[in-house]
Amino acid sequence: MPKKLTWLTLVALAGLSLSACKILPTPSAQDGANASGFNPDKMIEDIWVAKVISYLQKKAGPFAEVHALAKTDQAAAGVKYGNPNKQTNSPWTFAVRVEGKIIAANTQSRAATIDIDVDGDGKADARVQIGPAIRGTALRDSLDFVQFNDFTNQIDFAQFGKAFNAYADKTVLSKLPREALEGRAAKVLGAYTIEGGQDLPLVTPAEAEIGPKP
Repeated sequence: MPKKLTWLTLVALAGLSLSACKILPTPSAQDGANASGFNPDKMIEDIWVAKVISYLQKKAGPFAEVHALAKTDQAAAGVKYGNPNKQTNSPWTFAVRVEGKIIAANTQSRAATIDIDVDGDGKADARVQIGPAIRGTALRDSLDFVQFNDFTNQIDFAQFGKAFNAYADKTVLSKLPREALEGRAAKVLGAYTIEGGQDLPLVTPAEAEIGPKP
């Protein structure tokens, strides 16, 4: 008759079993994206000039005109200046040109912004993000040739939206001046989404110029 296993023997055997097991890290969403060949940064680089800038230049309207229509009829403004093929539950996003005088600047934060007066009344009409940290996915969401169903999952779609911001910062916004901005002229091509609670419409630029000191 076999000997009974003692408590110490069982503990030793359990230890051997555990030591033979290999603990593998759980793949992250980023690992999965890389493994699948999804490269949002390269995708944006490939379409930036030919498709993104070209689309925004054709679709964008003057800020005052776009915002006036958006405040009375967002759907009409979205069809004319934005992406009429957006997801039903998503807010409207509009392509816009903002041109005027900088009357305030916040460059101490990584999410730096400039406030622009477009109608000359001395009050800010739009707030423009100048990075490096950029909120939202307005550039992606304004494009009628970018649809959620074209992506494998929500993670890829979100990364694609962030890649627009990163590319705009790298190629455009990081080259803008940061000192003595008040009083300078600014010219922006970009997009914004109407959201509740905003003090000013928050515009994400795809192109931006800041003039010399007055």
